Amino acid sequence: MALMRVDRAQRQRREIKYLIPEERALEVRSYVSSYLEPDEFAAGRRNNSYPVHSLYLDSNDLLTYHAAANGERNRFKLRIRYYDDDPTTPVFFEIKRRINEGIVKQRARVRREAVRSLLVGESPVPDHLFSWNPQHWFDLLDFRRLVDQLEAAPRAHNAYLREAYVSAGKASVRVTLDRDVRICPEFSGDLGTAIEGGVGIFTDVVILELKFTERMPSWMIEMVRGFELKSSGAAKYGRGVEMLGIHRVARRRTGFEWGSAVTTTATSAPWLDASAALRGALGPSHE
Repeated sequence: MALMRVDRAQRQRREIKYLIPEERALEVRSYVSSYLEPDEFAAGRRNNSYPVHSLYLDSNDLLTYHAAANGERNRFKLRIRYYDDDPTTPVFFEIKRRINEGIVKQRARVRREAVRSLLVGESPVPDHLFSWNPQHWFDLLDFRRLVDQLEAAPRAHNAYLREAYVSAGKASVRVTLDRDVRICPEFSGDLGTAIEGGVGIFTDVVILELKFTERMPSWMIEMVRGFELKSSGAAKYGRGVEMLGIHRVARRRTGFEWGSAVTTTATSAPWLDASAALRGALGPSHE
């Protein structure tokens, strides 16, 4: 049985990103280790690193991608995050909102076997959660509301290795170093770990993220100054869409009605066909 870990994700935080070379990343690792400890997923792993997978959902016209590309100050992303292909472990339905300079992250822990039915339009029920939690329930309902509003469907699978450190207790400070970032088009609800037909992004740098819920601690300010770090955008989904080509991720409208998976012979969206097949496999009780 898989080891269950405590989820100490920061719900509201500031987030600053830097693109740094590997040699500087190793210096950051050494410095940060004096103040933080490996997070629950990283502890005991080589280089305190673990794989992260995200299935991004977006509308036919890639509304969330364009909101970020246009620099809208209030925007959000929809994704399903998971860490392995173990059918007994939960996955996380996430809404990541940027509100002015802050980040608000909603995160519902969901049973893996519920993912397909939720993606093709089944209404959420408490049993879809991995375990009952009122906040997770509200977050799942919000996720589904936004999916319905956008008629969002799977668009891309992003994967990378994350080295992660966190402060003890309430985890008010978090530092991550992301490497080997890859992305590929993905239109199904199969939460696999293989990246097929994808591309590498940020291939010659490490993505350093400093995350904190209150003020930036003084030691972190000194690290930024001492290493002469310059903040930079590093949107994995956005950069990935640009490198893949919007035409490989977006699909034209083809009479698709969210929750019904209406298809036509003119469809160019594999997701529509996959959605129809999944819905048929679920049986009439889920119509």
